[in-house]
This record gives sequence, structure tokens and C-alpha cells, in this order.
Amino acid sequence: MPNIKVFSGSSHPDLTQKLCDRLGIDTGKVVTKKFSNLETCVEIGESVRGEDVYIVQSGCGEVNDNLMELLIMINACKIASAERVSAVIPCFPYARQDKKDKSRAPISAKLVANMLSVAGADHIITMDLHASQIQGFFDIPVDNLYAEPAVLKWIKENIVDWRDAIIVSPDAGGAKRVTAIADRLNIEFALIHKERKRANEVASMVLVGDAKGKVAILVDDMADTCGTICHAADKLMEAGATKVYAILTHGIFSGPALNRINAACFEAVVVTNSIPQDKHMRECQKIQCIDVSMMFAEAVRRTHNGESVSYLFSNVPY
Repeated sequence: MPNIKVFSGSSHPDLTQKLCDRLGIDTGKVVTKKFSNLETCVEIGESVRGEDVYIVQSGCGEVNDNLMELLIMINACKIASAERVSAVIPCFPYARQDKKDKSRAPISAKLVANMLSVAGADHIITMDLHASQIQGFFDIPVDNLYAEPAVLKWIKENIVDWRDAIIVSPDAGGAKRVTAIADRLNIEFALIHKERKRANEVASMVLVGDAKGKVAILVDDMADTCGTICHAADKLMEAGATKVYAILTHGIFSGPALNRINAACFEAVVVTNSIPQDKHMRECQKIQCIDVSMMFAEAVRRTHNGESVSYLFSNVPY
């Protein structure tokens, strides 16, 4: 593939390596370091003049440092005369702050969108945005890939009695996501209505639907402290579910998350590698990982060649 360069930020070099291996190219040379006052320093180690540049950086770990590093890398490539700079952001940072839901609340996702545009990004590739309207915060093209095809493939290959399963959303906001998966599998779905006292703390839950005698598959876009999905799993077992699985796109697993999963009644908690999961999988045997590097690699290849990306919305590339 001529005229293409892929650079990795420091958040997820493993994903970048898999992406480059699939494309059959080498990862671009870049050195990122910190000055003694903790300012970020980035040195792009090869020419990008006239090149189609892709910078892979996920919104995880030290989120603010990684976001700043991404902005500096985009700007460094832009002012070094790159033809086009695309930011590949598997897990979009600040995506949960996407609306003004109380007085004086910031819309941080819009702020991040503005920062990426001002830094010089020409195109964004991401996966399972917390809310689809975040695409509208940008004045540049955004390709929001879906983990759904990979999730469907995993369900069919790993859950023996999936035809007798029920797809469950742990909150009303995920209704569209679970109905799409339930329709593709031709099985039933249910919702859990939850009320929050404050952020990361659920007050009460009500199951809307019938899980009795069925395998329940909880589906959500992200799990942070895992309070919601663990409560939901307990609720489903009370309602007569035989087994409970959880399938999540972005496994953040902060704070007490892993302890909660270990103590909960899950058969497995399945996440994609949009965020590095090696450490989490070592600490918690229930966590399993779906590799989505081929979806990002195919999105990069199709974007570079000027082809349609919509094939990836319903298919896993081979």
C-alpha cells in the first residue's frame, strides 16, 4: 500500500501492531516522551509529506495524557505536510458527557471534537460511540464502526443454546442496540429500567421482559465500575435465567470492577480489544476478549483506497 503511514500512540500499541500486520505494512517511527515538567513531547521519526496518515490512539488509561498526545501527533503530521491525517480512536474519550443533562454541565464530547478538528484531523474512525449524535459534533467525516457483527459471530460460536437466549439491555438507552442484535439472531429481547441516585451508583432496577428458563446475554457499549451489569445479572438470575453472559464493547473496568465481576454470577464477560485487556484478563478469569483489529484495519484500507466502509457495519472481514 503506497503513500500510507500508520503511527501508534502510547495507549494501545498492540492494536496498532495487529492493524499493521493485517495491512502488511510497518508501524511508523514515533517517539513519545515526557519533559521533566510532565509536558508531552512527540517526535515523528520519518517523512509524512504527501502521505495518508493514520494515528491510532484509544481513550483509555491516562485518558488526558493520551488525548493530549493524540492532538500533538495530529498537529505534528499536519504541519509536516501530510496529505490527510485520520485519527483512529477505538474508544472515544469523554463520550459519556454528550449532553447538558443538568445545570452548568459541560458537553465535553463536543469540546474533544473541536480540539481534534483544530489540531488538524481530517477524518475520525471510532467504534460504538456512547451516543451516535456525537458524530454531529464534528464538521469532518466520522466513521463510527459497530462491534455488532463481531458480537453476533461470538454468540453463535461460543453459546451453544443461543437460539433459546434472550438479549438484555442493562438500561433503556441501549434499547436500539439490543433490538438490532435480537432481530439479527431472531430471538427475544428485554430491558432493565434503572434509576440512579448519582453517577456510577444505581438505586433500583426493574426487568421489563421474561428471562425465565433462558440464557440471558447482557449487551452494552461500555462497562466502567460494573455496578450496573452486576446488579442486572443478579436481577436476571432472580427472574429465572439459567445463565448470564455480558458482552461489552469497551471494557474500562476501573475501581472495584474486577472484584465485582469475580463475585457476580457471570458465565463470561466478553469485551473487545478497543482498550488493552491483557492485565484485566490476568486478574479476572471470566473476562474474554474479541479481537476487532481486523475491522479497524479494513476501515483504514477502504478509506485509503476510497472504498465504502458500510460493509463493515454488518460484516466481519475475513
